[in-house]
Amino acid sequence: MNARIRAGLCAFAFTLLPAASQAADLERLIADPAAWPIQTGDYANTRYSKLDQIDRSNVGDLRLAWTFSTGVLRGHEGGPLVVGNLMYVHTPFPNVVYALDLDNDGAIVWKYEPQQSTDAIEVMCCDTVYRGLAYDDGTIFLHQADTTIVALDAATGEVKWQVKNGDPARGEVNTATVLPIAGKLIVGMAGGEFGAHCPLTAYDERTGKRLWRAYATGPDSDMLVDPEKTTELGKPVGPNSSLESWEGEQWQIGGACPWGWFSADPDLGLVYYGTGNPSTWNPVQRPGDNRWSNAIIARDIETGVARWVYQMTPHDEWDYDGVNEMVLTEQEIDGQSRRVLTHFDRNGFAYTLDRATGELLVAEKFDPSVNWAKAIDMDPESGTYGRPILDPAYSTDQDGEGEDVETAGICPGAPGAKNEQPSAYSPRTKLFYVPTNHVCMDYEPFRVAYTAGLPYVGATLKLYPAAAGKGFEEPGIMGSLTAWDGAAGKIAWAVPERFSVWSGVLATAGDVVFYGTLEGYLKAVDATTGDELFRFKTPSGIVGNVTTYEHDGKQYVAVLSGVGGWAGIGLAAGLTDPQDGSGAVGAYESLSRYTATGGVLSVFALP
Repeated sequence: MNARIRAGLCAFAFTLLPAASQAADLERLIADPAAWPIQTGDYANTRYSKLDQIDRSNVGDLRLAWTFSTGVLRGHEGGPLVVGNLMYVHTPFPNVVYALDLDNDGAIVWKYEPQQSTDAIEVMCCDTVYRGLAYDDGTIFLHQADTTIVALDAATGEVKWQVKNGDPARGEVNTATVLPIAGKLIVGMAGGEFGAHCPLTAYDERTGKRLWRAYATGPDSDMLVDPEKTTELGKPVGPNSSLESWEGEQWQIGGACPWGWFSADPDLGLVYYGTGNPSTWNPVQRPGDNRWSNAIIARDIETGVARWVYQMTPHDEWDYDGVNEMVLTEQEIDGQSRRVLTHFDRNGFAYTLDRATGELLVAEKFDPSVNWAKAIDMDPESGTYGRPILDPAYSTDQDGEGEDVETAGICPGAPGAKNEQPSAYSPRTKLFYVPTNHVCMDYEPFRVAYTAGLPYVGATLKLYPAAAGKGFEEPGIMGSLTAWDGAAGKIAWAVPERFSVWSGVLATAGDVVFYGTLEGYLKAVDATTGDELFRFKTPSGIVGNVTTYEHDGKQYVAVLSGVGGWAGIGLAAGLTDPQDGSGAVGAYESLSRYTATGGVLSVFALP
C-alpha cells in the first residue's frame, strides 16, 4: 500500500472542497470566522475567534458531538485545521495527516502517512511532538520530524512537492508548524540540545525552492544582519554582533534554534519569531552574551534581512528558550496607541515592544515566583538598558568551572514560567490569557563534549512546584491560566491548576476562554472574571491547542488529547527515572494517577 490511503475516488474528494476554497487566499480565510486555516488562527497569533454562538450563558450546555482516534500514543500538540467542509488532523511522529469530511461525521477522505526513518526520534529532545499543519491556496503544508517539508493537495492528499530542510544525523529535527505568507513558507528547526546550528528558511509555496536562509549566530552574512541598519533597542547592532559574543567557534554548535511560533505583520512586511537556548546548558563552556540566542527577531518577509533584534536572556544559564509566540495587537501605552508585539518568555517576564522598531515598552514578571532576575532595566540612559537585573544567588555559573556545583531554588525551572503552549488575546477584554508553569528547579551543570548527533546538554535538573505563597496560597500548584493586562504589565486574575497548563488557549467573541489541562480536562472560563463555566474529561491529557470553527451554521470547539511533551514525557515514553526528561519525570510523577496515553480528537457543540 502506498503512503496515501484514500476513502473514495479523487473526484469524490474534490467535491468536498468547493472550487473557490481550493484557490482561497489565506488572508480571506483568516478573516472568515467559520474557518481555522493555520495553527495560530491569524498572522497576529491572537488565537481569537469572532464566533459568538457559544457564550457565557450557554457554554455549560456543550456536549460531545463526535470523536476521532489518531492511532498514535505520543504527545499531541497543535490542533486541527478547518477549511470549507474538510478538517485536517495531524499526529506526532510519524506525522500522519488525515482529511476528515465534516458533512459525514468526520469520515476519512484521505490519509497521508510519511515514510521517515525512526532515527529522527533519537534526536528529539522532549517527546516526538508536532505542532501542526498549515493551509494556503489549496495546499496543506506538513513539516515532518525528519525536517522533510511536504506540500499536499488539500483535496486529494497528492504530493505536490517535498524538500529536505535539515539532517537528523546532525541533531536537526522539527517540531514546529510553518507559516505561509506572501507566497512564501516560513520554516524553523529544532536541535539546540544536540548543538545544531539552526536557521530560519523561506521556501516558495508553489515549488519548494529555497528563497532565503538566516541563522541567529555567526557572521553577519549568515545571519542576514545589516550591522548599520539592523537595530537592538534603537541602536545599530554593529559589525559581528554575534561573533564577538561567543568564544572562538562555539557559535557553530551554539543552538539558538527557531522551534516555536511565527507571527507576521503584512503591512510592515515583517515576520517575527524567537530563538532558543544556546548550547550547551553548561554556561561556563560558552562565555559571553551568546547572541542572538534567546532573542526576538523581526525579519523582512521578502529578503529575510533582520530589521531589529532584542535578546531577553543574555548568556542564558537556565535553558530559557525565547521561542514562545509573539502576539501582535494594538495597545494604549502611556496614553498613546501603539502597534505592539507581546511575548511571554520562558524566563518569566512578559515583554511588550513596538513591533515596527523593537522599542521596549513594558517588561514585567507574569509569574510572581520568578527570582533568577529582580527586574528588567528600563532606564534608556543606563549602560544595561533592556537587560535583566540578575540575582547572583541563582546563577548556575558560580564557580567559573561548571563542575558539580548545584544551584537550588531557581524560579522558574527550565520548562519556563510558560513553555511553547500559545496564549490568546481578546480585543473585547483587552486581556491576554496565558497558560503557565509554576515550577522551580535545582540545577547542576557539568562539562560535556560535542559530537554530532549526540546530546549536548551538560546539566542535570530537579523540578518541583514553587513554594506556597509565591503567587498561590495553595501548596503544590504547578500551573495556572493567567489573565494579563499587557498595557499595565500586571496580572488581572489567575486560575490555579494542579499541573502545568500545557495546552494552547482560545478566546472567543462569546467572552469565553477555553484551555486544556494535563489531567485531560477541557475547561471554559469567563473571559472577564476567570470563573469556571464548563469542564469535560477527555480520554487523555491535553497538550494540544483548542480551536473553534463553524459548520452548517453551528459553532464547534475541537481539541486534541494525547498526553506528552516535556511535562508529560514520562507517561508518553514510559520513563520512570525521576531525572529523565531533564527532571520532568520526577516532577510530574503523580500525573499517572489522573490520565494515560492516547490520541483522540474531541469535538463539542451545543445541543
